[in-house]
Amino acid sequence: MPRAKVQRKSTSIDMTAMCDVAFLLLTFFILTATARQPDPLDVQIPSSTYKIKVPDTDIGILSIGKGKVFYEIVGQDVKVATLDRMSKQYNIAFSPEERKRFGVLGSFGVPIESLKQFLAMNADERDKFAKASNGIPADSTNNQLAEWIMQNRHAVAELHNTPLRISIKGDAKEEYPTVKKIVDILQKQKVNKFSLITSAEGGK
Repeated sequence: MPRAKVQRKSTSIDMTAMCDVAFLLLTFFILTATARQPDPLDVQIPSSTYKIKVPDTDIGILSIGKGKVFYEIVGQDVKVATLDRMSKQYNIAFSPEERKRFGVLGSFGVPIESLKQFLAMNADERDKFAKASNGIPADSTNNQLAEWIMQNRHAVAELHNTPLRISIKGDAKEEYPTVKKIVDILQKQKVNKFSLITSAEGGK
């Protein structure tokens, strides 16, 4: 008895559901991603073969270059809490809109007396203003940088119950006295452990 042949049919897969999921995921990542703010201080960091990823939370980044110091507070809630503490310290009131703008601000390097003016600017104006400024004052008579670090430490401890980690992003050609001044500020607050941000170097 001859064997009956089963007619073969080409399989078709409906990809509509998969396309919907892919576009939903893509939309989610686009809407939740935060754009990296451009660094107003052009820093050529030294190279190193030591590779440890910089943490994404509970960290403050000090950028040193051209004799200036800029500071970046990581975390929107920590930024606003630190600003509120500085507001009380220097008796400068910031509006809800200014607090919101500061919450999404990247690295900044202006005296606190100019911060309200700085926050009112658009991105291009801020970039020009920051490049023309002398950075955050760190003199013995007006050491605002030490106060920013101190209030940032208090904010992180209060909100996240963890110590603030400090990273220094210094220009490879920066003179030693400027870097030493920053290290002295940290040591006066008994912060003796901090990391240096470097670029990856070839090799193992």
